[in-house]
Amino acid sequence: MENRRKPAPPAATLDINCDCKEYVIDYLERAFPTRQMRIFTDDTGTPRSVPMLDDEGQPVYNPEAETARAELIERLCALPPIMSALDALLGHFGHDNVAEVTGRTKRLVTAGDGRQKLESRSARTSQAEAAAFMAGRKRVLIFSDAGGTGRSYHASLDAVNQEQRVHLLLEPGWRADRAIQGLGRTHRTHQASTPLFRPVTTDCKGELRFTSTIARRLDTLGALTRGQRQTGGQGLFDPADNLQSEYACSALLSWFHLLAAGKLASTNLDDFQNRTGLELVDKDGVMKDEMPPIQRWLNRILALPIALQNNIFEEFLSLTETRVAAARDAGRLDVGVETILVDTARLVDDVVLRTDPGTGATSHLLTIEIERRRNPVSLERIMRIAEGDQSAAFMINRKSGKAALRTQARSLMEEKEGTPIPRVELMRPSRNDYMRSADLFESSWEEIDRASFIALWTQEAETLRQKVDTETLRLATGLLLPIWSALPSDHLAVNRIVDGEGRSWLGRLVFDDHVLRLFSALGIDRKETLPASAIAKAVAAGRSIDVTHPFPLTINRSIVNGSQRIELVGFPADRLAWLKAAGCFTEVIQYRTRVFVPVALAEAILETVLEATT
Repeated sequence: MENRRKPAPPAATLDINCDCKEYVIDYLERAFPTRQMRIFTDDTGTPRSVPMLDDEGQPVYNPEAETARAELIERLCALPPIMSALDALLGHFGHDNVAEVTGRTKRLVTAGDGRQKLESRSARTSQAEAAAFMAGRKRVLIFSDAGGTGRSYHASLDAVNQEQRVHLLLEPGWRADRAIQGLGRTHRTHQASTPLFRPVTTDCKGELRFTSTIARRLDTLGALTRGQRQTGGQGLFDPADNLQSEYACSALLSWFHLLAAGKLASTNLDDFQNRTGLELVDKDGVMKDEMPPIQRWLNRILALPIALQNNIFEEFLSLTETRVAAARDAGRLDVGVETILVDTARLVDDVVLRTDPGTGATSHLLTIEIERRRNPVSLERIMRIAEGDQSAAFMINRKSGKAALRTQARSLMEEKEGTPIPRVELMRPSRNDYMRSADLFESSWEEIDRASFIALWTQEAETLRQKVDTETLRLATGLLLPIWSALPSDHLAVNRIVDGEGRSWLGRLVFDDHVLRLFSALGIDRKETLPASAIAKAVAAGRSIDVTHPFPLTINRSIVNGSQRIELVGFPADRLAWLKAAGCFTEVIQYRTRVFVPVALAEAILETVLEATT
């Protein structure tokens, strides 16, 4: 008799949904209000409500509320499953195209016929997946905290896959050190190209709460570990992204005052207090001295409807942007250590400013000549931006003939009345400019057609690529604390100059017009002659310069009738005719004769005046 083994029965088809729907259903079962409430009036005449009981002391439920809950649960259960971000990406790109390096030991894989199967994974599986990505067999890599420990995914020169990495930061979490560890996996030395870091958020403004927290903690961690805040965030976040900065806290106080005055369009005082539970005024309707801290305000905002969240955040961010823009224009915006990347750098001069008598540490003033090429925005990128923004428009400046893409920028907000001030952003090949919408109509910018814009942008970008900018910078470096008070107080940023060979210099920039004051404050007997071109450039930037030759004189920038002028202050009255003969012009303002230098000829006229003999 032949002994045959019976075949195993076919495995049942898997039908597993890994989503969070059950948590929502359980919450509705427990927290959906179905109790009938009874209204009564207390001794003070205030209407109040309590749960209703029947004659036997049993709770009374509202049948309409129970029906509404049942219908809501029925609708939620009928919705398709909500996939996790990991499974959604795997399902969209396909398991054969995505390398998954995570800590999970099992995963559901959907075949081409729609059937699911349970796949087991091990440590070797993650190693094989990572190797497939580095070899270029899989174009997409997804890794988690567990999959990022001890591994490198950068565009190594030793790897087959040397394409530029685009690192999408999804769910950064609350641990700044882990965020830095994850970012560092795709940014290492000996790489073909640096990665692009892109944090992923939705259009819900409440998510700024989380990105702001990670930005602040990255900056703090960088300051503790490497002595500079920008290193912690690796330049990923702008200073304005920190919603707990001094600018944001000041903006929140203004927002509270505008709310109490009824000048906000998003909400009113009573509705905001009822929704958030924050008490901003006392029983007499007077604003309290101590307002809720910004952390508590941000947390309560998250509980509001998304549309209301977005409106409130738009007002708050407008107030914050107003302060950040003012600080940036005034040169007071603290952005940590700013890195100046240059192609070549040559040390021209090195002056020892001070030598510490105890340790022998020295302070130096370095004169560095730098060269850097422009890196204009490509036409392909600017056209993608234009196609994705319905408000974008192609512009040309009729005076200069330059092109720009006009897009809507975040509005500023008037402090006292809460009136929004619309702004536009002019994206140009080498920089971005911001302008108030009202000022745009009075400027030389006009709209042009697409073909003309493409021709102008291409021509300007090509011209910028061929141009090499040469500049001479002075950098105070070394032991700076003892001479900090002698350094210029109107520019407090710390800069690092890095050239193409990897050499770097760290210190504070010292402008040409501050050199004489610095030497004088430190008692250094060194004669420095500031050329007329440097004086004209410094005055145009808003700085005042004192000269002693051919006579004591102050050169500064003045605003007369709304226009900027270069003015000579403190000139001897008997040299007035000579100054006019040199090319200056005069104007009597409030019974006082003032001498101005034509801006277009400022360099030549200043050179004539400063080189003259007494």
